[in-house]
Amino acid sequence: KHIDKEKYDVHQVVIDEKGWNYHSGDIILPVDKNDFSVNLPSGKLTFDCAFIVIHGTPGEDGKMQAYFDMMKIPYTTCNALASAITFNKYTCNSLLRSYGIKCANSVLVRKNETVNSDEIATALGFPMFVKPCDGGSSFGVSKVKTIEEIEPAVKKAMEHGTEVIIESFVSGTEVTCGIMHLNGNTIVLPPTEIVSKNEFFDFDAKYKGDSEEITPARISTEMIKKVQHITHYAYQKLQLSGLSRIDFIIQNDEPYLIEVNTVPGLSDQSIIPQQCKCVGIELKDLFGWMIEDVLR
Repeated sequence: KHIDKEKYDVHQVVIDEKGWNYHSGDIILPVDKNDFSVNLPSGKLTFDCAFIVIHGTPGEDGKMQAYFDMMKIPYTTCNALASAITFNKYTCNSLLRSYGIKCANSVLVRKNETVNSDEIATALGFPMFVKPCDGGSSFGVSKVKTIEEIEPAVKKAMEHGTEVIIESFVSGTEVTCGIMHLNGNTIVLPPTEIVSKNEFFDFDAKYKGDSEEITPARISTEMIKKVQHITHYAYQKLQLSGLSRIDFIIQNDEPYLIEVNTVPGLSDQSIIPQQCKCVGIELKDLFGWMIEDVLR
């Protein structure tokens, strides 16, 4: 919708459980995975750049990135390794802690492992969050308040991934900060404050309007700079590129990093577009910069 059609020849490819398909109006055609092409009646269609907007797998976990690397097709997200690391919340947060960034305490549960609810409760206390380690869009996330709820919550989270991360509850103001590397410069956007009407920023809060999003966040200028500094530091240490969004909860004047999103939402109601609007960046310009940045 917002990519400049006068400058770029834009085509939609949908990758889901139904397969890899090219969509144009009522026309749906399969994509040839051997070279990522489409056989149109007018001839073979190939691509100069992939603008990746798939949340979760395979667009955010490095699979598409590795495929496009093999196909020698540039893409608008960070590379396969950075995508894989950031998509696994436990791995990512463990790495960030080693760089001195504050994250919630956590426990990892793998598929087919026995869930020791007593040990988990002792390690993390209540309430706690149970979520897929490698999921997106807040699917399978539970806020757990009693020991009896731990095992069912792990089972629910396991439906959306192969590992489950259980995190101690961090209470405070939730903010999220966009960042991008364009034209040799790193731009940190103003943070957005998220006030969820639900128990936490779940799927309904993200996509069904069950939250209030305030840009810039109602925090001190000092705290805005602190959040932006940590966002920039994490972006560098994780060797990210393109457009990303990093989520925090500010507890006792300390930002705790919650999650790194390397394919943030880009719909009209999404947070990054709100942050861009706050600093006068039009989406048409932003998307054009992202494309030109990887075509250089």
